[in-house]
Amino acid sequence: MRALLGLLLLLPGCALPGFVGDALGLGREPLPPLAEADTTLPAPPDGTPALRLQWAGGQALAVLVEQHGERRMWRSAGGLVVATEGGRITATAGLREWIAGSRLDGADPLEEPLELAARPATLRRQLDLMRADRAPQGMRFGLSLTCRLGAARREAVLLVSEQCRGGGAAFTNRYWADPATGGIWRSEQWVGEAGMLRLEVVTPPSS
Repeated sequence: MRALLGLLLLLPGCALPGFVGDALGLGREPLPPLAEADTTLPAPPDGTPALRLQWAGGQALAVLVEQHGERRMWRSAGGLVVATEGGRITATAGLREWIAGSRLDGADPLEEPLELAARPATLRRQLDLMRADRAPQGMRFGLSLTCRLGAARREAVLLVSEQCRGGGAAFTNRYWADPATGGIWRSEQWVGEAGMLRLEVVTPPSS
């Protein structure tokens, strides 16, 4: 992930505004209903893998710019960068606050969404949060989270819920998965001060 962070820093056009005080409390706000897909953000005509991103301050279409197995980096035309591993966000740049790194204690239960319906799991995770100017007072490394994951069938979708608490933060991530394959095609994930970032696969990447 340190190498991935270096790639984020090298990308041009990533405007990274400042950190605001006790932003972690924003994760406690109720999540509004998932917005419908915005058809004004069409898929790339050349079939490039892409994600539709939505957050409280706007929306963007991000295309795949780097891939190493399940580790991928996506970038929008406006400079928003999101790194993912499988269905999970592992780093961000271009929002009001960004995730500089993410570490898991053990295997990620999200790798097997279908198993979570029968066997809920607990995950311990650490996040590094940082402001754009890298000032020491704006850095928060090692935010320790304990998360509980479970899944339930909702009509034609397997909905995975991930409830996380720790370090003054409390939030629930949600993942929409194919009930047959377990493939995650939509999610809502906490990314610090900006609250929840919504991702939806527009054009899927290769495995």
